[in-house]
Amino acid sequence: MRPRRRFLSAGLIVACATLTMAGGTHAPVDRPAAVGAGVFDGPTVRVGDGTAHSFVTLDAAGNPTEVGMRLSEGAMDGLPATHDDVATFELDLPDEAAATVFDHTTLDWNDHGHGPSGMFDKPHFDTHFYMADKAEVAEIDPASPDFEAKGLRLPDPRYLPPDYFPMLGPKLVPQASPAMGVHWFDVADGVIPGPYQFTLAFLNGTWDGDYTFMEPMVTREWLLTKPNTVRSIKQPQAYQRSGYYPTTVAVTFDDTADEYVITMGGMVLRQAS
Repeated sequence: MRPRRRFLSAGLIVACATLTMAGGTHAPVDRPAAVGAGVFDGPTVRVGDGTAHSFVTLDAAGNPTEVGMRLSEGAMDGLPATHDDVATFELDLPDEAAATVFDHTTLDWNDHGHGPSGMFDKPHFDTHFYMADKAEVAEIDPASPDFEAKGLRLPDPRYLPPDYFPMLGPKLVPQASPAMGVHWFDVADGVIPGPYQFTLAFLNGTWDGDYTFMEPMVTREWLLTKPNTVRSIKQPQAYQRSGYYPTTVAVTFDDTADEYVITMGGMVLRQAS
């Protein structure tokens, strides 16, 4: 999460059409059927002195089991100086990921971290897995006359995972980031300025009454230790969109490919309700 963004790389746009149902729920429309098992990669983009790309893994029935990002070892070096900005790399999902709830992903580099102070102010990557489409995300603009109203419009609590609260309490709109939205963090993580030791955090995002993204955040320093970590993702009581949702997030290092891997796994099919 940052107040401003500058896009450094972009791939082909693979949008997923949706329709709005009664009660603010969404369902996939005209999504291509995936066929066959395997790992399918999205377009490769240059990140620092290396590369990154998205991927999806399908089982024998063609259903997604995981989706994620892979960063080469070189991507940890030669990263741009961002200061008060954020360097955003678009990692478009492959067509085979259409059955997941995710529309697109971005990899955001923050060389000085970001606020709140004492929490996330270390050099790190924000990885956004967006459920909202690119057009919806692009319209999140502080210059829009309805920016405040849309920021204050929250999803029904049953659509949000337990223990998550807005980053700055009731001050929803001031912390809403352009082309992102309102950020929520898990209070059970002990995110207290000062004592909190940030390595891996899992945030969620909302905008205009929708649960719009999931966001694993990882520090560069921690990634360089080549971690092997898996966490459960807290689940809401109900779902606004139909599709395959992750139940775990993993951060690992693939010694064979020399790549850092951020994986949203344990996919389960959920129906909008």
